[in-house]
Amino acid sequence: MTIDIHSLRSEFGEPHSLLTTSDGITLFIREWRPISAPRETAILILHGITAYSGPYDMIAKPLASRGFAVYGLDLRGHGLSDGNRGDTPGRERYVKDLCETIAFVKERHSRMVVLGHSLGVLSSVMAMESCIDSFDGAILLSGARTTRPGVYPPLGAMQKLKILISSIFSPSKPIMEYRREGMVGLDDPLFTFRYTLRFMRTTILADFDFPPELSFPVLVGIGEEDELFTVEAAREIFDEIQSEVKEFMVAKGARHAVFPEGSLNPMLDWVDSTFK
Repeated sequence: MTIDIHSLRSEFGEPHSLLTTSDGITLFIREWRPISAPRETAILILHGITAYSGPYDMIAKPLASRGFAVYGLDLRGHGLSDGNRGDTPGRERYVKDLCETIAFVKERHSRMVVLGHSLGVLSSVMAMESCIDSFDGAILLSGARTTRPGVYPPLGAMQKLKILISSIFSPSKPIMEYRREGMVGLDDPLFTFRYTLRFMRTTILADFDFPPELSFPVLVGIGEEDELFTVEAAREIFDEIQSEVKEFMVAKGARHAVFPEGSLNPMLDWVDSTFK
């Protein structure tokens, strides 16, 4: 099904901004404005694979109620942003989109915390490579290097061949289905479930390393019932981080992308106390 992103964007009536990137693409940035007295610190949400900024009300609204301005980027090719669905031109452009969005937020606020969820954890680390000086903190939710066994069924030989041929002759054509048990957003047309091989190679198939020394606070969190990653795998990520101010959180009763009411209270309290 083809979606008219431009029409949907023009009809969107809630707070948002449009950012024109250095290569002329329009990125959509959703906004949740602070309900209580505004703080100096803003939060930028980087969404997970298949998703976009909209479903992050569950995180953004509680933050806004505590006085934080919250922004949510729709990655290129996702949600209400321009770009070929499920695609990226490559790592350099992917990182530029992130850093240009971070610069957009920092122009409006003296401090900024990046909140990455799932794929957004990797996006956050990739952004640190190029614009770490703009970070004042990071929250990394539902991310790890290794998944639970059996989460993704192995590809057959013919599937692999089809993907390889498509990546050579039609690199911008989404050919890879992203499906697993427990996924959310299946009835939402703005979710993306087909990707190009180059997107997957740029993101979830890519290696990443945290900067050797981080000078800002970091919170790493995982749902107690996360169906993709174990608590132990998330803690391994936490142990890699060299920040002198860091905390690990297990969200009680939470799954990979479903956080019951109250499960994120430890995160909210951490943000409250760390960025007064």
